[in-house]
Amino acid sequence: MNDYSITNEFGYNKDYSYLDSVIKRTLKWEKVKNANFSIVFVDNEKIQELNKNYRHIDKVTDVISFAFEDNQKVVYNNIRFLGEIFICIPRMIEQAELYGHSEERELAFLVVHGLLHLLGYDHMEKEDEEVMFAMQEKILDEDERTKRKKD
Repeated sequence: MNDYSITNEFGYNKDYSYLDSVIKRTLKWEKVKNANFSIVFVDNEKIQELNKNYRHIDKVTDVISFAFEDNQKVVYNNIRFLGEIFICIPRMIEQAELYGHSEERELAFLVVHGLLHLLGYDHMEKEDEEVMFAMQEKILDEDERTKRKKD
């Protein structure tokens, strides 16, 4: 069984329970079982500090993932420890407005993006970017179709 936590350091006061289906769909798509990870909602200052300290880029970004499995699988008592995802809520809100879609869609996108990074995907090379971004869209589109069927 997969397990995750969401820590809302930012104080984002909107319902984000829909993320559960996006997370489960991503893990199912990737055939991940018995994994644990965390998501933390932060402000501009915190994400900039993380970006500066760990990526040596002194600016605000939307999401940063710290994959614990970069070199090998981290397993304890048969549970994989994937890592942590930090999402900048103010940047997420700005991007939702900029791209003309809902905060729900943008937050779901950032969670899937961050989770795929924890699972070893990256977008440093053009080919890798195409694979990762196509997968993100498939997961999000499938999640949207499933929600519409339930309504």
